[in-house]
Amino acid sequence: MSMQMTRLFRRLALVGALSLAATSAFAQDVGYNFMPGTDFAKFKTYRWVEIKDAKHPDDITDAQIRQAIDTQMAAKGLTKTDAESADLYMAYQVALNQEKQLNSYTTGGYGAWGYGPGYRGYGYGAYGGGGMTTATTSTITVGTLSLDMYDPAVKQLVWRGTASKTMQGT
Repeated sequence: MSMQMTRLFRRLALVGALSLAATSAFAQDVGYNFMPGTDFAKFKTYRWVEIKDAKHPDDITDAQIRQAIDTQMAAKGLTKTDAESADLYMAYQVALNQEKQLNSYTTGGYGAWGYGPGYRGYGYGAYGGGGMTTATTSTITVGTLSLDMYDPAVKQLVWRGTASKTMQGT
């Protein structure tokens, strides 16, 4: 796959993740995979299709995701069409999953770092002992957008990109 196509697909996955949540707090995880031997230069047109039972966001977010992807595809010279004869079929789906997150922290004057008497004499370093480590769990929501590209001529998935991001306020 050309470097230009690689950049396009990374950008598409990133756009999808950013479209999922404008209020997210943590970095996204973006990845893609493609069918070895696929000649991506042969693709000139694409068509949006639906994945049976796929989950989609509200109509506004759906339009934003598609528009962002359409813009990137056009910038790379691909043309969107409604014709069955399109070179590529494209579809996406989203998912929101609940995950547990472990949070831990240490409190107390002992077992801290600072300036004062310590195990190496007087100076900067660890001193004292004790302290208390506390662990809590919280539930976080992770949003994932998957974008698939199918080659209808060979009836095969040729590329899949995913972007996942921890969401806030959901």
